[in-house]
Amino acid sequence: MKKSLKALIAGFLLFHNISAQVAPPLLQSPAKVLDLKIALQHSRITWTIIHSGKTLLEGADPGLTLAEGDSIIQYQLLSWDTTSFSETWSPAYGTNAFIENNYRQIILHLRGESLPNPMKLEFRLYDEGLAYRMRIDGLEDAALRIVAETGSIRLPRTTMRAHWIWADYNTLEKLVQHTPLNEAKHAAAPFTVEDSSGMCISLLEAQLMNYSMCSWKRDSLDNHRYHLHLTPSPRGFAVERNFPIHTPWRVIALAENAARLMESNLVLNLNEPPAIRDWSWVKPIRYIGIWWEMHLGLSEWKTDSMRHGANTANAKRYIDFAARYGIEGVLLEGWNTGWENWGKQGAFDYVTPARDLDLKEVVTYARSKGVEIIGHHETGGDIVDYERKLDSAFAFYNALGIRYVKTGYAGPMNPPTENHHGQAMVNHLNRVMEKAAEYGIMLDVHESVIPSGLSRTWPNLMTFEAVRGMEWNAWSEGNSPDHTCSLPFTRGLAGPIDYTPGIFDILLKNRQEERIAWNGKGRGETAVHSTLAHQAALTVVVYSPMQMFADLPENYERYREAFTVLAQIPANWDETRVIDASIGEWVIVARRKGSDWYIAAISSHMRRIAIPLDFLDKGKFYHYEACLDGAGADPEKWPTSYRIERGVKRSVDILDFIVADGGGALWVLKVK
Repeated sequence: MKKSLKALIAGFLLFHNISAQVAPPLLQSPAKVLDLKIALQHSRITWTIIHSGKTLLEGADPGLTLAEGDSIIQYQLLSWDTTSFSETWSPAYGTNAFIENNYRQIILHLRGESLPNPMKLEFRLYDEGLAYRMRIDGLEDAALRIVAETGSIRLPRTTMRAHWIWADYNTLEKLVQHTPLNEAKHAAAPFTVEDSSGMCISLLEAQLMNYSMCSWKRDSLDNHRYHLHLTPSPRGFAVERNFPIHTPWRVIALAENAARLMESNLVLNLNEPPAIRDWSWVKPIRYIGIWWEMHLGLSEWKTDSMRHGANTANAKRYIDFAARYGIEGVLLEGWNTGWENWGKQGAFDYVTPARDLDLKEVVTYARSKGVEIIGHHETGGDIVDYERKLDSAFAFYNALGIRYVKTGYAGPMNPPTENHHGQAMVNHLNRVMEKAAEYGIMLDVHESVIPSGLSRTWPNLMTFEAVRGMEWNAWSEGNSPDHTCSLPFTRGLAGPIDYTPGIFDILLKNRQEERIAWNGKGRGETAVHSTLAHQAALTVVVYSPMQMFADLPENYERYREAFTVLAQIPANWDETRVIDASIGEWVIVARRKGSDWYIAAISSHMRRIAIPLDFLDKGKFYHYEACLDGAGADPEKWPTSYRIERGVKRSVDILDFIVADGGGALWVLKVK
């Protein structure tokens, strides 16, 4: 039987106060942009980030509160090690073909008052921020039950504005709010703020494994101090795990402005390189699919319905459209039996197609057209049943040659009373990730925990929802343009987003008479609340290596000129430059694939934009196509007003154009 930590530390020596002990040395980031000062005050650890000679951030009390009643918060400093690290690595896919990973590190070797063996507190200081975590080795026959992880961060007094969503133990699908800092009482991570100088700070986490997801709670007495908070479990503690133990990285991303913040690679850099295996089968993909029509209420997921969407004829229709425009994949959501039993335990069957779908015929037909089928596993939150069936479900797809799978967890958790963001779900998602890799399957995970950079180690973990995405526009008040103009600086900092952009029927008028409300959240008239050009531009602004063009084929045919521009957007990039940005207001980004450049702008309000093209190769001529807001474009009155521009640009030129309220622009520039 495993011993409790309490039993193991019985009789431990009296803890010694060492407040007078020599403090660790000042640590400087590689380019000396930031300094880190660590101190022990009355045996408690504090740290300070110094920028341009001035204190920027203060942290205090990294530690743990244990179920046995002990706290690991006071320490004796035994020794420290400092190291430097520098590498350039190439991800399997991403926004850049090469990523620089440069940091200075200090590891404090500590004796905790409630631990009979040393603990390590690791700090990594980058030019673009700080990360720290705790590691406890040994005691392999013991289990540690963590009620809370302590630690607080005090934001600058000059903080002017917070960009955040309310922390919720079961969903991240909330609108981004822009408020004074004192209104952000309990924020989900990433939690992003700006100070009066324009400096952007975001609190998030990396390498979330065998742990509980975190959020940030405002101090009741100090509006600028936030305490780390773990998602609880019904057992009275947040985390239970055996030694050795390490917490996720606690990450503070820093940038002089919003554009530089969007370019951060901290979360990826804090994860391990890929496990030793062949990952050459992992490929980014663009897809369409049987999905949006069901959110609109034009068809249904239920396989016993006469309006069932994922039937053979409809699947072939989507496949034909994908092949016509060179789109690599088609999603079949609702292909399997079980939707009619929604809410019951063990409801879903992951190997039996609906009676009106010949899955083998559809897969064979797709293969003949050069199109991949993307499978779908909805669990309704029943992770117990899904894990029982996981091997057979992935083996079934593998035998058919289905290599991409979208998973979903919409519904209350089973085991009951578990939270979606607790340790049970984190561990489940990581088990699915590893099992999918065994079967050569790539994942798009919906209703998930926050991404934390694990796709560096497990590249088959391609993209996540974990956001209030496009479907909300089909049956609620919808997502405002300031929401999409905020995502790259909040949720997007944690990893790729399957936002499912690209809706061209903005007012949802096509086949409106056929729509049947299905989830009770509708509030009358629904719409997408942006212009068509904004929707096209989102496919470049919001990154996902599994990029969906989410509208119906007939809507793309109706606006065919715009879709021919959209259909050129790749799902993988060699270089990214964020030209300009203001959180919640506008984003202008340029991404390169090979020798071609793709430039996108989105805005919450009308504005004139000028983009110097000095990043293009000098002396070369770029033939371009652009989808821009047309005359009178307006998200609520005339959202489909757009114009197509074609011509030639060089590095000495400037793109000068106007975007509408909720508008956008998409440029494709290719060397001829």
